[in-house]
Amino acid sequence: MATIEFTAFARSTEGRGASRRMRRGGKTPGIVYGGTAKPQPIELDHNALFHALRNEAFHASILSMKVDGATTRVLLRDVQMHPFRNEVLHVDFQRIDEAKKIHMKVPLHFINADVSPAVKSQSAIISHVKTELDIACLPRDLPEFIEVDLSSLDTTHSLHVSGIKLPAGVTAVTHRTGDPVVATAVVPKAAVEAEEAAAGAAEAAAAPAAAEAKAAEPKAGEKKEAGKDEKKK
Repeated sequence: MATIEFTAFARSTEGRGASRRMRRGGKTPGIVYGGTAKPQPIELDHNALFHALRNEAFHASILSMKVDGATTRVLLRDVQMHPFRNEVLHVDFQRIDEAKKIHMKVPLHFINADVSPAVKSQSAIISHVKTELDIACLPRDLPEFIEVDLSSLDTTHSLHVSGIKLPAGVTAVTHRTGDPVVATAVVPKAAVEAEEAAAGAAEAAAAPAAAEAKAAEPKAGEKKEAGKDEKKK
């Protein structure tokens, strides 16, 4: 996975007033914390940051941050957005320790749904119950995303976290919630009703033939009379 790089600038002013002036100037305030160094206030170009945040990998990758010529490996930890404007108000980054495990939420990429029994044979719709997964791993093992293979999914079973094949060195963190459902398959009500209607129509079409066959059968009394006539002969 290619390293994502971005540039930040050290800032010496803090407080709401300074942050407002910074935003009016097209900058976004932020902070870098963690490791053995003290928390460092930073500022970033707003437009560059806004476009970077639209990249899924920027949220779930180890980033290379350049500040005053020095490069630090960090993780994006928090983003504060304006309530109704496309404006980033503040960002938090965390320095990483290569020898310590990190906890991250990484996106799930679902594959092979179109070849699953649920879709091919049962006309089901796949519901993605979870779109990201909380994992723990060393920084070097952090995946950009995790693929979820749906090729064996049917309508009688759901796919749980335990059914996902995780990359080497990566473990799922479920916070004592057991084994959460990741994806499930549901047959639409319209499809069920159409199947029931087709079955009803088939039964209705078969009913007249069955009635004719039953009417053609001799009754019990008629069978006895026929037997007597045969003996007299």
